[in-house]
Amino acid sequence: QVQLVESGGGLVQPGGSLRLSCAASGFTFGNYAMSWYRQAPGKERDIIAQISSTGGIRRYADPVKGRFIISRDNVNNTMYLEMNRLKPEDTGVYLCHAQNLYSEYWGQGTQVTVSS
Repeated sequence: QVQLVESGGGLVQPGGSLRLSCAASGFTFGNYAMSWYRQAPGKERDIIAQISSTGGIRRYADPVKGRFIISRDNVNNTMYLEMNRLKPEDTGVYLCHAQNLYSEYWGQGTQVTVSS
């Protein structure tokens, strides 16, 4: 059974940091590109960071460049998102996504709230 389980969300003050994790199981993690998406209240789901299957290529949406770092551990089948200098506009549900040519999977998401 395929599972993507996010964790690490919570309430943080502006300027603070959080580290999200996405634990994968039920598929060959190292064969999939992985992404983090964010869905803010009342808005569409937007991709914010992507990492290739080997981790050699990383891309970021402009709003998070220089503040967020995506990484992955293909031994422990886990992806991470280190979020620094958080802003209120970073608030939303963060979801992990796995994709290759043949299939894609979604996690349920973890809530991040940036507020004083």
